[in-house]
Amino acid sequence: MFERYNPANWSITWDEVAIAFAGLTIAVVIAYTLYRIIFAILDRVTRMSETTSDELVLESIRRPIKWSLIAIGVTVVAQADQTLAFVWEPVAQFVRPALLGWIAYTLVKAFTAAMEIRLEASNDPVAMRSRRTRIAILSRTATFAIIFITVGLMLFAIPAVKSIGTTLLASAGLAALAVGAAAQPALKSLIGGIQMALTEPLRIGDLVVVDGHTGRVEEIRMSFITVRTWDERAIVVPTTSILDHSFENWSRKSEKLTGPVMLHLDPATRVQPIREELQRFVAKHPLWDGRTVQCLMSEAYPESIELRLAVSAKTIGDLWQLRCEVREHMLDWLREEMPDALIRHRLEVPHGHPKAGEP
Repeated sequence: MFERYNPANWSITWDEVAIAFAGLTIAVVIAYTLYRIIFAILDRVTRMSETTSDELVLESIRRPIKWSLIAIGVTVVAQADQTLAFVWEPVAQFVRPALLGWIAYTLVKAFTAAMEIRLEASNDPVAMRSRRTRIAILSRTATFAIIFITVGLMLFAIPAVKSIGTTLLASAGLAALAVGAAAQPALKSLIGGIQMALTEPLRIGDLVVVDGHTGRVEEIRMSFITVRTWDERAIVVPTTSILDHSFENWSRKSEKLTGPVMLHLDPATRVQPIREELQRFVAKHPLWDGRTVQCLMSEAYPESIELRLAVSAKTIGDLWQLRCEVREHMLDWLREEMPDALIRHRLEVPHGHPKAGEP
């Protein structure tokens, strides 16, 4: 079809160039006009919607759709003009997959942002963390797949790369073994990330204990998970480690937790007054959720007893503050009301011991 434009015997007239340029201009003008008409209609439709998600999606695909319509218009004109086709077709082999990948990428990002906006209206923190985790992992998986396929299609437009690909396909058995061995860590991380999104052993925002570190899950990626501790350290944990080893999730089903406050007192201490004071103090505390308030003797030793004060709160942060305030109040109350309950190390000297009166 393009024999006459072989660089070895290049031959082209100015009339052909002018016709090709005129056709290109008409294609661009028609495509741009069609783009403005389509998006003017879609803008009116989205304004009638009560949610902002439609506008977000429409705004994200505006630019790739515009350039895609222009590319389609140029392709249509190139079918009737060999001069334009000779220039356009080699370029289009890279432009077409790039535009398709751009559209798919922006759609994934737009739908991700739209779903995150909808999550903000949710009143259930556990459900919100669950959906946010799935959205984050699946969107990253889709983005990786789109970029990988787009780059692959663009590379196969190069003849040398295409011949290499054909050779690899011819020896698919050895290629599969080689690629599988080389890509095993990446594939394991990819599968682990998808498994994390489906099974949800932990989610973004969960309070977990991993390898002795306590913190909130800040980020979940295919290959690693970031846990932010209370002192703002970032603990990076491989995804495969989470799936292969045990860990604690303190907010798996709900933020509601019960926490202990341990008191070590003298064995002669009466427990009932302490129990009554605990119930009185906690009942008036704004952070208590009304579920649990207990005072139990968990251990008894020759020189001390251990009291376990248990209280509950709606969130983990509230529970931590409530426990600290209960501990402080009970110790203050014991010093004022029951000072003998506090443990003291005593040394008793028998009366009349020969050394008792020595200076």
